[in-house]
Amino acid sequence: MQKLEIRSEQSGGGCQLDEMRPSVLDVIAKKRDGHELSREEIEAFVTMVTDGTAQDCQIGAMLMAIYLNDMTEDETTNFTRACVNSGERLEWPKEWPLVDKHSTGGVGDKVSIPMAPALAACGLKVPMVSGRGLDFTGGTLDKLESVPGFRVQLSKEEMGAALENAGCFIAGQTDKLVPADRELYKRRDVTATVGSDPLVVGSIVSKKVAAGASALVMDVKVGRAAVFKSQQRAEQVASKLIGTANKLGLKTKAVLTAMDVPIGRTVGNALEIAESLECLRGRGPHDLRQLVLTLSGVLLEMHGVVETVELGEAKVAAALDDGSALQFFQKMLECQGVSAEVAEKLCFGDEWTILPRAKFTTDLIVSENGFVGDLDALEIARVCRELGAGRSRADQELDLSVGVSLLKEHGEPVGKGDPWLRVHHSSSELSPGLKERLQGSLRIATQKPELSSRILKIVG
Repeated sequence: MQKLEIRSEQSGGGCQLDEMRPSVLDVIAKKRDGHELSREEIEAFVTMVTDGTAQDCQIGAMLMAIYLNDMTEDETTNFTRACVNSGERLEWPKEWPLVDKHSTGGVGDKVSIPMAPALAACGLKVPMVSGRGLDFTGGTLDKLESVPGFRVQLSKEEMGAALENAGCFIAGQTDKLVPADRELYKRRDVTATVGSDPLVVGSIVSKKVAAGASALVMDVKVGRAAVFKSQQRAEQVASKLIGTANKLGLKTKAVLTAMDVPIGRTVGNALEIAESLECLRGRGPHDLRQLVLTLSGVLLEMHGVVETVELGEAKVAAALDDGSALQFFQKMLECQGVSAEVAEKLCFGDEWTILPRAKFTTDLIVSENGFVGDLDALEIARVCRELGAGRSRADQELDLSVGVSLLKEHGEPVGKGDPWLRVHHSSSELSPGLKERLQGSLRIATQKPELSSRILKIVG
């Protein structure tokens, strides 16, 4: 295995004397009053956040000043760079074609799980630093922990071994990777500053740059169940993400994707692992496969493996259909702590002998004839959180077995009395209130609705 180099850079150059550093109060006041901060002032603030010099109330005040007064393009770039340099940067062999993907989050968003091994099967290396969910359902790491033995915390050496042997890993952020962002991130929610563009850009891009990828595709969700409700707003933020990432040497494009109805047919942690396996077997829901193909195709085109996104999509489709992507997924599982026996049975046997299953299921019934005209993904996700699939506090333990399976998809014909949704739950009875909310998330149309692609636009 080639030697993995780890480089640590501290904001402000690492040798700046405290008395030469701008005062935290002066920096806060300057941004409070709407003025542009210099690179030195931003680096000083990020350093004080990282080393504990800045107090909680001062960090909160600065976050609010940024939220209210925004940041210029130069400020955002300097802020992101300072976050990157607050800790370690992973350095991989220069000849490795390193790519990554990030999603702004969605309901049933399991795309990363089949996408990483599919890209590895196409010859790319995917160092994917992912996160846990806070709200509707678990994040990618929570979903993968449905697999017995899967470890999300890897050492730098284990990350390198996974890239060399499996071509990919999906792991959590290490303690030394972008520590400034970790300190800021845990305060953004409690200070109502989550929606600040420069803070969003800095958080996402800093982790991706520090993880060592050379090309990134952003899956920016748009719609009722997304952070960004309008395509115009999503494109605005995508442009900022691309601009900052490119300035820091990370070649980036964004794909705007629709997020009104759930992705695929399942919402819930173990359920989404099972559906990801179907995608890796060349089957599964069309919209999930479409997202995997397009996002992967963009990366293959960006890295020069293929000349067009369409050719990239075809290459990834072949990897899914011939089983090579599934084999790389099996290797990734074993590199991240899953026994060879469990990985083999999960990938090539009956996955439900491995994954946790809910004790009880309840089917909900259609009340009239017609077509599935709409599915309120946001309400479905909120009910899944009530079942235990998501968390409202960072320390909350999830029930990885619960969730919902769509028995009828958007646009499908239905008849009165047909089951349209299966609820997987741990209590013996599903509460009438949750049933009512789920039934209210379904709208029956008299005519078949026009179905549109998940892919709205490629930006960058």
